[in-house]
Amino acid sequence: MDIILKNVKKKDFPVLKSLAKSLGFEIVKEEKPYNPEFVKEILDAAKEVREGKGIRITMEELKELCK
Repeated sequence: MDIILKNVKKKDFPVLKSLAKSLGFEIVKEEKPYNPEFVKEILDAAKEVREGKGIRITMEELKELCK
């Protein structure tokens, strides 16, 4: 049987980990990496903004776009 704990506070994790070990449970940490293409897109966009290739819009223009 698998048990997944979500929204565990950082301060509570050592206690849960210790309890699980004392009961003989296996602890597996799954990491879900981001899609590499998505990461590249975000990094490229940030680089373009730093290079001044972005555009500025006002809050009113943004609100119009979101309608």
